[in-house]
Amino acid sequence: MAFQGVDFYGLDELWTDEERIARDTVRSFVDEQVIPIIEKQFEDYKFPLQLVPAMAEIGLLGPTFPEKYGCAGANYTTYGLMSQELERGDSGMRSFSSVQSSLVMYPIFAFGSEQQRMKWLPEMAKGKKIGCFGLTEPDFGSNPGGIRTKAVKDGDSYILNGSKMWITNGSIADVAVVWAKTDEGIRGFIVEAGTPGFTQIEIMHKFSLRASDTGELVFEDCRIPAANLLPESKGLKSPLMCLNQARYGIAWGGIGAAMACYEAARSYATERVQFERPIGGYQLVQGKLTFMLTEITKGQLMLYRLGRLMDEKRAKHYQVSMAKMNNVSKALEIARIARDIHGANGITTEYPVIRHMLNLESVNTYEGTEDIHRLIIGRQITGINAFSAPMEKK
Repeated sequence: MAFQGVDFYGLDELWTDEERIARDTVRSFVDEQVIPIIEKQFEDYKFPLQLVPAMAEIGLLGPTFPEKYGCAGANYTTYGLMSQELERGDSGMRSFSSVQSSLVMYPIFAFGSEQQRMKWLPEMAKGKKIGCFGLTEPDFGSNPGGIRTKAVKDGDSYILNGSKMWITNGSIADVAVVWAKTDEGIRGFIVEAGTPGFTQIEIMHKFSLRASDTGELVFEDCRIPAANLLPESKGLKSPLMCLNQARYGIAWGGIGAAMACYEAARSYATERVQFERPIGGYQLVQGKLTFMLTEITKGQLMLYRLGRLMDEKRAKHYQVSMAKMNNVSKALEIARIARDIHGANGITTEYPVIRHMLNLESVNTYEGTEDIHRLIIGRQITGINAFSAPMEKK
């Protein structure tokens, strides 16, 4: 049966026809092509590369970029609704789309030259080239300013040395946008797969995001043309702008995963009979379902407003942080409650809840942990930067 959506407050009335059509197109794609195979992909540690052409066909890769680059030219609300439906299928599917769109195509679009845009964006929009984003390092995740990867100018080239860790699409990417320290501060570089000195290693043995490719990028005297520098990338602000784009999509995706868990729990509660009645007829279970639906609705209302602010170019990074922090955290809580409602059945792949729960453990920490987003918001509230060392008493 096709997914009908979770819409307790009638938000469908607020979306434009174009936004609803885009959402419903991705909803059908997830129902027909993702859900039937995703449990097997999850068990096998395999991202379903075979679905990339279909993802490109329905505009999931770089949807907000101009049509001149082969993209849909959609608004941010549309992008959000698409991300929501994609993560309802699996966090790995939305992660692929987020990285391709927000972390690779976006920096090329925002900081690249027109020549770089024309070379890469159309191919990436078609899914013919896959990208990854190299910022996180083995010793630096929450503190990206501490990165050690260096790029040293050498004539008309840069020599890149260092490593990047926990990189989505890392082992399958055709191109990486890599952030490195230079004499001019942190800059972004386009590094093509197969460049001598560039090694891509798949990370295995994960219990989360198993249907997503995760890799390590290693650079050993990797020589790249100076023309591969993103000319408008300047300082740590540039990669943080990319992360803000991705966090926006993640905030929507979290609600999609929560919807999947809620709907599975609601359906199970009306069918599972204990003590001669469906468990949904007991007060405790009804209380849990009510909590789940309420949190989903609150998250949806936050996203509706955030999407419109993004479309008006008025959204602030701390507003995106609040949505990412809240929606993913609540989605994880909802997934855990859904697993509880399913009892022993909740740990099997017959139902989607344990897969979503395990995935959300990663989603809750990547692109800024829950605590990091609290500090971003706290800094805005108080004007005091709690990331730095405590102030000495005088």
